[in-house]
Amino acid sequence: MTAAPRLDAPRLLKAQPVLSTVGLRKTYGKVVALEDVSLHAYRGEVLGIVGESGSGKSTVLRLLNLQESPDGGEYFLDLPERNRQNLFVLNRFETRQVRVHHIGIVYQNPHLGLRMKNTSSGNVAERLILAGERTFATLRGSARDSLSASEFPVARMDDPPFKLSGGMQQRVQLAKAIALRPTLLLLDEPTTGLDVSVQALVLDTLKRLQYELGITLIIVSHDLGVIRTLADRVMVMRGGRVVEAGLTDQILEDPQHPYTQQLVHAKL
Repeated sequence: MTAAPRLDAPRLLKAQPVLSTVGLRKTYGKVVALEDVSLHAYRGEVLGIVGESGSGKSTVLRLLNLQESPDGGEYFLDLPERNRQNLFVLNRFETRQVRVHHIGIVYQNPHLGLRMKNTSSGNVAERLILAGERTFATLRGSARDSLSASEFPVARMDDPPFKLSGGMQQRVQLAKAIALRPTLLLLDEPTTGLDVSVQALVLDTLKRLQYELGITLIIVSHDLGVIRTLADRVMVMRGGRVVEAGLTDQILEDPQHPYTQQLVHAKL
């Protein structure tokens, strides 16, 4: 009798991608940063992107965050109001609305995602204000809830980020990113520079939120330990191209491409 196949990610079966890109291309002058990059991710999935500096992984993240426009390619999110519309053709107002309501991001450098002299609660409330909320009590309560969900000590919610540790600054960024329960959460090296113990706490929080909220996560990291901990699937990039992709355990335990083999063995 033939054994039943092992299901590595059963929640992903019989699902349509919540995110997909087709043929992304991006150049900066004569430098080709991305060439023919296609990817997909499902609702509640964590997709990791790895590669050395200059591989194109951060460029992918900027395009997914609609911070930049590509030279070619299409980008789709499963949004009812967009009906399978290429997000790269939206006007500035439409792009802003998608970013506010449906895409959250946590940067490696908290200074890129936070106003360091505003209160932590004020940073979170800023995203709610952009979405149209104006009632102080609602703003205050929602900010508190998001900070609590990110395991930030709410007794310090009125402290500005510049007075906080790096780990707590990342939690404020995370609270701001999830305040509107986005469809997509982008993570750009979220644990770089943090102590190992703090890294573990941040990763535990991310895993819990991803499970509870069902948010799709895209994480860029050079740390294969982080990718192994969080990601369901991994995509390996080199020179602006995808050289290998698959289930995380498969890629990290049995890499097929010579570059992936080099990347994995260098971290052992």
